[in-house]
Amino acid sequence: MRRPDLASAARRFAALGDPTRLQVFLLLSREPQSVAEIAQQTTVSRPAVSQHLKVLGDAGLVACEAAGTRNLYRPEADGVATLRDFIDSLWDVGLARFKAAAEAAAHSYRKEKA
Repeated sequence: MRRPDLASAARRFAALGDPTRLQVFLLLSREPQSVAEIAQQTTVSRPAVSQHLKVLGDAGLVACEAAGTRNLYRPEADGVATLRDFIDSLWDVGLARFKAAAEAAAHSYRKEKA
């Protein structure tokens, strides 16, 4: 597992901290979409969707690719991986602590039985 880049993770979590941007990101996680397609599924205008996509793009969470005459937005794999690595690192710490506590309890139990 990669070591999480805290600055990148913080920037990406901050970008997802806005409910509308989070909604846009979730829509894109289903399939690549255009600004117009995203706007149809939200309560914000196309220009507002474009601004949210810019913030997500600047944070490294979405990428844009040309598809004929339209631009389709999709999640950026490296940006999502940074978030996942950060969350996985939290689990690693928690699981290591749980393991240590379980081993200590087992050792104590064996000591009491002896």
